[in-house]
Amino acid sequence: MDAKQRITIARGDGIGPEIMDACLEIITAAGARLEFDFIEVGEKIYLQGYTSGISPEAWETLRRNKIFFKAPITTPQGGGYKSLNVNIRKTLGLYANVRPAISYDPFIPSKYPKMNLVIIRENEEDLYAGIEHQQTPEVVQCLKLFSRPGTEKIIRYAFEFTRAQGRKKLTCMTKDNIMKMTDGMFHKIFDEVGQEYPDIEKEHWIVDIGMAKIADTPQDFDVIVMPNLYGDIASDMAAQIAGSVGLAGSANIGDDFAMFEAIHGSAPRRANQNLANPSGLLHAGILMLLHIGQNDVAEKVHNAWLKTIEDRVVTYDIARKIKEVGETNYTEVGTKEFAKAVIERLGERPQHFKPVEYASVPPMKIGKSQYKNVRDQEKVLVGVDVFLNEKNLSPNELGQALDKLAGDEFKLVMISNRGQLVYPGGFPETFCTDHWRCRFERKSDMITVNHNSIRELLSRIEQAGFDWIKLENLYYITGQRAYSLGGGQ
Repeated sequence: MDAKQRITIARGDGIGPEIMDACLEIITAAGARLEFDFIEVGEKIYLQGYTSGISPEAWETLRRNKIFFKAPITTPQGGGYKSLNVNIRKTLGLYANVRPAISYDPFIPSKYPKMNLVIIRENEEDLYAGIEHQQTPEVVQCLKLFSRPGTEKIIRYAFEFTRAQGRKKLTCMTKDNIMKMTDGMFHKIFDEVGQEYPDIEKEHWIVDIGMAKIADTPQDFDVIVMPNLYGDIASDMAAQIAGSVGLAGSANIGDDFAMFEAIHGSAPRRANQNLANPSGLLHAGILMLLHIGQNDVAEKVHNAWLKTIEDRVVTYDIARKIKEVGETNYTEVGTKEFAKAVIERLGERPQHFKPVEYASVPPMKIGKSQYKNVRDQEKVLVGVDVFLNEKNLSPNELGQALDKLAGDEFKLVMISNRGQLVYPGGFPETFCTDHWRCRFERKSDMITVNHNSIRELLSRIEQAGFDWIKLENLYYITGQRAYSLGGGQ
């Protein structure tokens, strides 16, 4: 008999305590070899003054046990509260978010009875870095950050996961026709790493039409890897069209730690009514059991859940979907009663659904993450984008004034507004805000510019009465331009 695994449990907020209690009752009855350390996170901790929703003592428990089984939490309304999920994922290096989306039709109505896909979402970067600034009275920005190591880790994880799970195809989705550097790097690394996996079919979709295809023909996909924001949206959509967001669990996997949770929220208006469906959190628990090597328990629990669904024992949310298609053959039960129904079926196997066989399924973790070290690549400073807050001048007036300030080393190459070129050669029809990007590049390849050159340029701009609000240095890296052109440039 395996030694017991000690894990950290958070019962959460809203419906969280009810569904967590139901899940723990099921997996314990199934023979899970676990010991529990309970921590408090979420709303109560936020209101105690911890703006990240977790105390130092809870962090110590998480770091010691390394496995976290978490119910949904509530983030209080109002400013100043940071996402607990994002904080935990980034602090513990949980770079891979794994979300299966499977149809259980006809017992849970779905238009896609053959749907069985997994979305692997990058979990630490992209817009979820949460770096935002209001730069002018009219314009705010959010920084979209992709790193090569972070991208390569998630791409390699997706290929390894696809191979280890016996799946055949990996699809990458980005918007690299517009964001050619961030999303472009994601696509490029997908192609690079993919050369190491000739046994796996590979394809790339632009994310807008790709998501349309998920909504229309999800059965055409197997495993999908996506940047953070797209993956968040797509995985919720996929879970809903498979049957319900309430059925989906997710795994957050890193090199040393892992967190398992339902993908839905805490639904406080349904709390303490014995109504909530524990299935999403239970599926997360099944992923957790597989991750820690208790495949026998995971198999027993999953087959019992499938048999319960086959016997048409469901909670209110699924009963409502069944009613909508005109079915009357079902038994609606509460949270506690659903858990009891699953427990009663432990050891049974479904008849309609193919029973799951987990004996040879590997853990969710796929070795130590790997990535190419590019830190020593040659980087040459060739110019600077200076961002101005200017509310009075037209593009031509601003451009003519800045041309005179460029000095001997720089030339004003262009001015853009919200990314669109407005000088030189802009059109008067282009709408402009009070936020201007003014691009200065070195006058020739023979000129060397440095930080001091830029400081002197900024000083001239400042002395002329302009309000510069930020700058971005322009580089060539390994001889290639490492910044995007302006729209229309």
